[in-house]
Amino acid sequence: MRTDRFLARLEQEPQPPNVPAPVMSRTRLMLLWATLGFYAVTVAAVWATTWLVDLDWQVMLFRPYKQWPGMHAFLDYFVVLGQRGPTAVLIAAWLGWRCWRQRTLRPLLVMASALLLLNLSVGAAKLGMGREGPHYANVIGSNEMWLTGDIFPSGHTANAVVTWGILAYLATTPRARRTLSVIAAVFALGVGATTVYLGTHWVSDVLLGWAAGLLVLLALPWCEPLIATVERYVFLLRDRLYGVPGQPRGAVPAFDVPQHLPATAGRTSEEPRSRTEPAVTAGSRAGTAPRGVNGGRLRQPGRTHPSCPEHPARPVSSH
Repeated sequence: MRTDRFLARLEQEPQPPNVPAPVMSRTRLMLLWATLGFYAVTVAAVWATTWLVDLDWQVMLFRPYKQWPGMHAFLDYFVVLGQRGPTAVLIAAWLGWRCWRQRTLRPLLVMASALLLLNLSVGAAKLGMGREGPHYANVIGSNEMWLTGDIFPSGHTANAVVTWGILAYLATTPRARRTLSVIAAVFALGVGATTVYLGTHWVSDVLLGWAAGLLVLLALPWCEPLIATVERYVFLLRDRLYGVPGQPRGAVPAFDVPQHLPATAGRTSEEPRSRTEPAVTAGSRAGTAPRGVNGGRLRQPGRTHPSCPEHPARPVSSH
């Protein structure tokens, strides 16, 4: 195994990766509207107490955690992959390292934007519909909505979709994006199914959680202009605080000669020096340097040699 390639991946890159941010394409927009439609249909089906509510009660009364008790201990730990606190810390640590390595704040800003959208959308839906969970259900066959609960949609499921889906969203190569998409899908599906197994959520809660998390990921391209603006202002503020002159990323440095200028533009700083060169007097011999010149190089004005201080010229006396 060659370690040089592995160690090279741990070093800081010389400049940010030149990977364009995702845009709201027609395909993504169609998927967003389709997911939004599924979201609305699921809410309407639960509100109207349709067959979906009957499925919720059948699975709840089946009590999967009693049918397969051997899986309970493992799934108690597995469901943590959907909790917002532990997963946010884990993903933020990874994205923070990527920010340092790639010299950009975009990964952390994307994560912050996604979690903000997730908390606002899912939190508002939970509090607005007030559905009770399976352990607190009151009437068999009812939809348990407009009460004091906060489990519709499933926060664990939506959080698993968003936090693990961010890794695929921020991938810089097609291969990495495909791999991370599969991993995110496995975690999201597994966490959702685990909440149903443990009896903490209805089946419809999980369906709506998947849709809620996918809506956040599909809407992220709309946040990219704001993310780029925030990143630019943060870097400008850093430059001002640490005394680094603010300069747009990718701009030509001040000491470089722009390409559209002539080649002689870079010699403008030498012109005053050429004007200070003393003219060769008539009494000077050819091939010799004029006074004030050592070896053909002008002595800087105002500077004296430390070992040979200059003395004022003696007055010429007449005999």
